[in-house]
Amino acid sequence: MDENTPTVSLVSCMHFVRRGVAKAIPEKIELTEKELEKIIKSTAEDLRLTEQADDESGEDGEEGSTAPRDPPADPNDEFNFANYDEEDINTNPIGIGTVATLPNLGDLSENVQINTEGPDSDEEDDIIKPNDNLLLVGHVESDASILEVYVFNEEEGSFYVHHDLILPWFPLCIEWLSHDPTDPNPGNLCALGGMDPVIQVWDLDIENCLEPAFKLGKKPNKKKKTKRVGHKDAVLDLSWNSNFSHVLASGSADNTVLLWDLDQGTPHTKLDYFQDKVQSLLFHPLEAQTLLSGSCDGHARVTDCRTPEAHRSWKMSGEIERVVWDRQNPFCFAMSNNEGKVAYVDCRQNEPLWTLSAHEKEVTGLILSEQVPGLMITVGTDSKLKTWDISNSPPMQVSERTSRVGQALCAAVCPEAPFSLVMGGDNKECFIEVVDLTISEEVSNRFGSRPLVSVTTEANDNSMET
Repeated sequence: MDENTPTVSLVSCMHFVRRGVAKAIPEKIELTEKELEKIIKSTAEDLRLTEQADDESGEDGEEGSTAPRDPPADPNDEFNFANYDEEDINTNPIGIGTVATLPNLGDLSENVQINTEGPDSDEEDDIIKPNDNLLLVGHVESDASILEVYVFNEEEGSFYVHHDLILPWFPLCIEWLSHDPTDPNPGNLCALGGMDPVIQVWDLDIENCLEPAFKLGKKPNKKKKTKRVGHKDAVLDLSWNSNFSHVLASGSADNTVLLWDLDQGTPHTKLDYFQDKVQSLLFHPLEAQTLLSGSCDGHARVTDCRTPEAHRSWKMSGEIERVVWDRQNPFCFAMSNNEGKVAYVDCRQNEPLWTLSAHEKEVTGLILSEQVPGLMITVGTDSKLKTWDISNSPPMQVSERTSRVGQALCAAVCPEAPFSLVMGGDNKECFIEVVDLTISEEVSNRFGSRPLVSVTTEANDNSMET
């Protein structure tokens, strides 16, 4: 490559995984060079046929229809949110591949070996310990897109890439989920959205995997007479419903939100009242039926998924970049825009409680701490990281620092270490940075003495009216 040719190295998205969910020793798929060569050639041919089919498809086609599971008592409640805690686990899903058959290698599958033996003494770093967190990172390096699985251990001060997966397109969003439609036991899975409208779900407990566990969506193919299933454009954000675990929401550049039934592998509900791209999504942490969304049309919306038409919206200038629930104040959420502003909303009020100018450019990272009372963290493409105390109105800025990652594109806080933050950006010399917020004397003085709030995942029986 010419030395003067500009290169790209950036982190576009990231997501922390809590401790204790990953296998200590992930399974490894081992292929010979000959088998790998055949797979690459086969994949290249599949891509050529797909591109040819896309060129010839003409009309997009309609979404495939499938019979839902047992109908809910309320015909408007597609996923039976009202009775989510009474549902049985579906152990016999329909229409999607099983994790047990990974990877999907056709005639070559018989040559695949999965190594489950323990590591040698010089491979101790490969063991994922009970006090390790995983950090899932969407990394773009030149023309390659990679999902990197980092190990983060605050106590030991360790942070390194444990394994990675090659992706076929630019990643835009990552969501972790434990719901494996092929297994009644919880899994360790990762849903990825990107420039392609088809969502990929990977098994994080399998290394060297060349195929996702399953996909959500399908492109139309005129020759094969198959219709489109799912989105028509890039998938910009994903949110898994931890209280109603077979449901995944996806927001897209096609101006829609889809609610996917993971057991069926198909979308059952479409929200299509957005006037522009849907950039941010988040299910309520306590109420299974409540979904928060932010769109480039400048509106944040709260939807009752039992009756999708029942939604409320709050307007903000510009385009909504991020939305996040305040777990410590269940009726409240924050939203940020591409003009550097952040607003805080109480769903029982018609207007935001406050709005502040937080950054000079887009606020791409917006975090309301689940454990530290009053702590809000913002990062932006102005290369700034700021902390705020929102205990009172108006909020007060506590600290500010310039990030090393250039334009900050994403940020995440460790679930078990609430003052440990990781940022990703577009500085090819330093595209990811770990920050201990307590290094700041201002942060330590302001928040250090506040007792941490324990986080629960039990849903609230009281529904929040929208």
